[in-house]
Amino acid sequence: MPQTLSKDRRQSVGGSPANRSLERGVEILRAFRQGSEWLGNGELAERTGLPKSTVSRLTQTLVRLGMLQNEVAVRAYRLAPAVLSLAHAMRTGSRVLSVAAPLMRRLAERERINVGLAAPDRDDMVYLESIRYARRVAFRSVVSGQRVPMELTSLGRAYLSTLSMTERQALEAAFRRRRQSSWNVLGAEIEAALVSVKAHGFCAASWQPEVIAVAAPLITSDMAYAVNVSVLTTDPLERVVSRLGPKLLTLRDDIGIALERATDAT
Repeated sequence: MPQTLSKDRRQSVGGSPANRSLERGVEILRAFRQGSEWLGNGELAERTGLPKSTVSRLTQTLVRLGMLQNEVAVRAYRLAPAVLSLAHAMRTGSRVLSVAAPLMRRLAERERINVGLAAPDRDDMVYLESIRYARRVAFRSVVSGQRVPMELTSLGRAYLSTLSMTERQALEAAFRRRRQSSWNVLGAEIEAALVSVKAHGFCAASWQPEVIAVAAPLITSDMAYAVNVSVLTTDPLERVVSRLGPKLLTLRDDIGIALERATDAT
């Protein structure tokens, strides 16, 4: 789906030309998603909502800065290695990830399940870590940095439970535009997930064939994340949830305790 740069977002930095240029440059980088190795100025303009002349100027600047690589033969751009180094710096510098990852791996290995940690980005969730140990291999491999739809996934719905009503309604408006034909069913599923998190601490979703995932919000001092466990199975959802839910909550609580200890130690 095109990631259009809205008028409100274009004006969100208060009118400074330098800031607008920076914001628009970041939108160019955001336009590159999994499966989009090469993008031309026309495609970038469509995805960002920016004028093609502006995109042309920004892509040239990003090439000079080492953030994009230009392929003259195909008249297109791709992300440069420097972008990967920024992502690596984020991962190695994440206090939450450094604390959570060993605990996640321990649970995944012990129970032979998949365990993930994700953070929100606009109306998506981005995996910070994905540890795959399920006995049955799913057709879809999930890796760090991969995006999943907030509205469809247990991770996204768990995160939505941490938001104020105003914040949640703004996101749901975007979901409704994106999922017009299925919104009545999807909206009801999201509401049920919010009720489940409030009552049990977690919610479940099965948005891919035979994959059942259970997720819980993880609220830290700086932001809210979501942690999940998942399996590829034909077992009834209720049976899987009753088995995985308590293990997930224990993991979430262990991460919270470990974060508190790490904070006290600094």
